[in-house]
Amino acid sequence: MKENKQYEVDIIDDDLYEEIDDEEMYELVQQARQEALERESERARSKSAHRPFPKWIYWLIALALMFNIVALFPQTLSIPAIDFLMTSAKLSKNETIQKYKEAVVVIETEESRGTGFSINANGEIITNQHIVKDETEVTVAFKNDGLFRATVVETYPEIDLAILQTIEGNELPYLNLARETLFKEREKVTFIGNPLRFQGIVNEGYILDYIQLKEWNDPVIMIEAPIYRGNSGSPIINEQGEVIGVVFATINHNEYGTVGLFIPIDYYHERK
Repeated sequence: MKENKQYEVDIIDDDLYEEIDDEEMYELVQQARQEALERESERARSKSAHRPFPKWIYWLIALALMFNIVALFPQTLSIPAIDFLMTSAKLSKNETIQKYKEAVVVIETEESRGTGFSINANGEIITNQHIVKDETEVTVAFKNDGLFRATVVETYPEIDLAILQTIEGNELPYLNLARETLFKEREKVTFIGNPLRFQGIVNEGYILDYIQLKEWNDPVIMIEAPIYRGNSGSPIINEQGEVIGVVFATINHNEYGTVGLFIPIDYYHERK
């Protein structure tokens, strides 16, 4: 069912990233948690040798422990952001997910960084038009294959898509595209991108419904998922391992709250 209401769009545009391995992030969180527990245990043992502290001191200690854990992460990260990093670390242990991540790239221009993904072995890449803007050449980074220069060969600003072609790229990893975007309400999907200051973050979401945006001719699809700045250009992958859409924005929806938006892959096929 397609909604007729229109909404202003909060475009997710460029952001920096920080190269950090998923396993390393998981270990950092676990280490911080363990250290906090050990400190609390030590304080509990020393408690019996001293007179009881006022309750307000214990609350202060608890707050200090929490801030010690959060201090391990960039200041831009919130508690929900830490949760999605933990989820990414767990999902990335799956061999299929690891293969998907090899085809997802960081796109860098003079003014921005974003996400894209390769769709054939020759290094043809889909991303958002708002990431590359007016650039004719950009830098793309594959997880295992390194840096490549890429030319912007096509842009479709009416659906916020752009097509890049790597220079001298061959035998590169890629994702398979679905022929059309078919889904059930609340269907689970996977998406991979470079949100906040991180690279190659994988997460899961649930498809909600179509929505008609202001100044768009074609409806797009809402997804309930932890989408942050830098996820623009992330592929939406169904359970069959096919890309059914491309993340490009978030909105505040009257019913669902803050949700992500993705462009159905059909729109790409219609223009090729």
